Amino acid sequence: MKVESLAIADVKLLTPVQHRDGRGFFSETWNEKALAAAGIDVRFVQDNHAMSVAKGTLRGLHFQAPPRAQAKLVRVVRGAVLDVAVDLRAGSETYGRHVRAQLSAENWTQIWVPKGFAHGYLTLEPGTEVLYKVTDHYSPEHDCGILWNDPALGIDWGIAPGDVNISDKDARLPRLADAAYRL
Repeated sequence: MKVESLAIADVKLLTPVQHRDGRGFFSETWNEKALAAAGIDVRFVQDNHAMSVAKGTLRGLHFQAPPRAQAKLVRVVRGAVLDVAVDLRAGSETYGRHVRAQLSAENWTQIWVPKGFAHGYLTLEPGTEVLYKVTDHYSPEHDCGILWNDPALGIDWGIAPGDVNISDKDARLPRLADAAYRL
C-alpha cells in the first residue's frame, strides 16, 4: 500500500495495490499491519456507506466531539468526490487550515482523517458511493459540524454555492469562529 502525507502531515492518502487479471481485480483496502507500519494504529468499530444520487451533493463538514471523537478511513467505490479535512486540534500549528484530495473509484485512493478534524466531501459524479471506517460509534450527543462555506476556512469546493445539494442540517452549521471548536 502506498502511503503519502498531505500538507497537514497527519492526514494521509493511501493507495492500495490492485492485482488485475482478465476477471477484474483483487485489493486489500485495509490491512492492520500495513497501516500500523505507516503510523496508523487504530481499531475500527463501524463501517458506513453513503450513496449520493446527484453530482454536487455536499456532506459535511462533520466530526464528533470528545470523548467520542472519530478518526476515519474514507474511500470511494463508485463515482468521485472532492474530500476535505479541516484541522480543529487545540494547539495545532495548522488549526483552521484544510487539506483536500480527489478520491474516486478509478484512482482507488483513500484518505485517513485523524481525530481532531472536521470532514466533508462534494460528489463530482452522480451515483457516487462512499465507504468509511470509523474508530468510535456514532453518538448523537457528540455530533458536531462546521459550515462548509465558512469564508475563514477558504475552501475552494469548485462549485457555485447555489449549485450545491446540501441537507438543511448541514446548511445551518455554525462558522468556525462562532463554534469555537478546539478538539
